[in-house]
Amino acid sequence: MVDTLDGKYSVGGVLMDRPFKIRRLGHFGINAIKMDEALRFYHSLLGFKVVDIRDPFPEGRQIPDEFKSFGNLSGYFFRYSHDHHAFVLYNHPYRGATDNRDRWRKNITVNQITWQVGTLAEVVSGHHWLTEKGCNMAKAGRDMPGSNWHTYLMDPDWFQNELYYGIEQIGWSGHSKPWDMHHREFSEVAPLPQISEYQEVSDALKSGSQLTSGYRDTEPLEEKYDVDGVLLGRPFKITKVGPVRLFCEDIAASLAFYRDMLGFIVTEVADFERDPIYFLRNNTEHHSLALYPVRLREKLSCRDDSLLFSFAVRLANYGQLRAAVSFFRDEHGCKIREDIPQVLYSGIDHTVFVEDPDGHLIQLYAYMEQIGWDGKPRPTTQRRQVTPGDWPETIEPTSDAFMGEPFLGPLG
Repeated sequence: MVDTLDGKYSVGGVLMDRPFKIRRLGHFGINAIKMDEALRFYHSLLGFKVVDIRDPFPEGRQIPDEFKSFGNLSGYFFRYSHDHHAFVLYNHPYRGATDNRDRWRKNITVNQITWQVGTLAEVVSGHHWLTEKGCNMAKAGRDMPGSNWHTYLMDPDWFQNELYYGIEQIGWSGHSKPWDMHHREFSEVAPLPQISEYQEVSDALKSGSQLTSGYRDTEPLEEKYDVDGVLLGRPFKITKVGPVRLFCEDIAASLAFYRDMLGFIVTEVADFERDPIYFLRNNTEHHSLALYPVRLREKLSCRDDSLLFSFAVRLANYGQLRAAVSFFRDEHGCKIREDIPQVLYSGIDHTVFVEDPDGHLIQLYAYMEQIGWDGKPRPTTQRRQVTPGDWPETIEPTSDAFMGEPFLGPLG
């Protein structure tokens, strides 16, 4: 980590205020109470593919009596594309009973919010910089499964944030890495340089590892929907994760953490019933994170024992979003919310919130406003105004329709 004479840091040759730059939300995790129902919701209905399962009591090991009432204790890693995981599901009571007391809070039903940086050097330099700034660091090293190099830190409300680089990529066969390749897990900050991922695979082949022995998911639903020319198990496809919406006990402290420590850019500040709402970004999307005062939680009829407002997933297009509403509400009886005012998700127009089995809100959308070179959002008077519950068959394009981070790979 080199501090230049003017107090800036070289991030790949570009002078920045901190020695790392977040590029996007990489993955996100929820802790569930109704684990089996949540697994069905996220796997079968939402369409995330299981890529690895972490069983704390494998091979017939006896489950201690104090854990037996918690239900399914396994942790599930899910993907929607080539990244090893974009979503993680864990058992909330079990995590509460086994996690370090410094990393778990009952009202934090999120197990991680994970932000991707560009290089391993950024992870390591970022860890040291954040430590020097007095941030509440949780751990650092390299996780398995997933192979991503990381550092973890807690925000003021105890949401666990991760900065990471180099997550495992799932190829055409759909298999994750074999478990015998998990030996390069690190529980401390990595010394630099490290061998390449390609060299790791080469070494595994030389040692006799069977690269197709890793986990491969099975589609749980009949692939009967024609989704823009491809048969899938549901009439839509997830193409991006985020944004994340958080209720904050001290919104000024949370804003300072994400803006000043992690480097988020404030895109817009909205007002809802005299309360400020902050929309923050780290790329061209209008926001990847939004912060809300906790006193709005009751007004919005959100779950009263969690600080998570919602987690969003982008679908491939408006037509698929429209079909998803019928899929969740009419075909599967899920509770749909279309009563949340548009000002609370500025930058998005047509959207719907679906309740998961534990009452977490999952926002579905297909379009997000993109921010250009001048860093300014679209004036509110020029945004598409939507009527909740009104789903026209087609809509007019915006100037930034289908812009932003593209989805790579086939729909299924």
